[in-house]
Amino acid sequence: MNLVDLWITRSLSMCLLLQSFVLMILCFHSASMCPKGCLCSHSGGLNVSCSNANLKEIPRDIPPETVLLYLDSNQITSIPNDIFKDLHQLKVLNLSKNSIAFIDENSFKGVAETLQILDLSDNQITSVHKNAFSNLKGRARIANNPWHCDCTLQQALRSMASIHETTSNVICKTSDLDEHTGRALLTNANDADLCNIAKKTTDYAMLVTMFGWFTMVISYVVYYVRQNQEDARRHLEYLKSLPSRQKKPDEADDISTVV
Repeated sequence: MNLVDLWITRSLSMCLLLQSFVLMILCFHSASMCPKGCLCSHSGGLNVSCSNANLKEIPRDIPPETVLLYLDSNQITSIPNDIFKDLHQLKVLNLSKNSIAFIDENSFKGVAETLQILDLSDNQITSVHKNAFSNLKGRARIANNPWHCDCTLQQALRSMASIHETTSNVICKTSDLDEHTGRALLTNANDADLCNIAKKTTDYAMLVTMFGWFTMVISYVVYYVRQNQEDARRHLEYLKSLPSRQKKPDEADDISTVV
């Protein structure tokens, strides 16, 4: 074997050794950054699986290069604002089968535009902030939640790209209109605009309030006028009851003398 062959053989061995070393460092780095109770793996990016980990809250040490994040089947009750803001490569977020009750305005800040799938099904969500899904571009699964259908929910879902697919799976457990209870939100949107109904309700409330104040003012004016009339009548009766003034004898003599 000549020197060139020997050099090539050693170079290949060094390259393979170096690749193995780099791969080992990456695997060790990913494992060391994996949140407690979760499993991390590389398959088209970093996958973090925290399913069935008895989590009560979302871990705050999720690696920023995470692409797939599974937080399903836990006991998570809320999604703090900005909790995902550093996960700029996140494509799939699974939060199904938890106990989440409300979605705030900035719950998905930083990932709304990169997410391809957001799964919030089988939770306890009744309402969301009207801007909770405003920048969401991907598909959202939000079925099997005890939704309260009102103007805010209608506004939130209208801003989603998959509006028709999403709302068809949203069943109103309660609603501002009793006749919409138990029906799909998509059907309700065709039947009535819940925001216009809310506006009309507000207008009626204002009219009732204004009418109440107007009635109070009129009642006070009528009472005031009647009270003054009663006082004037009593004063007149008092004046009439006073004895008339009689002339004294001295005053009569003086008048005769003058004449």
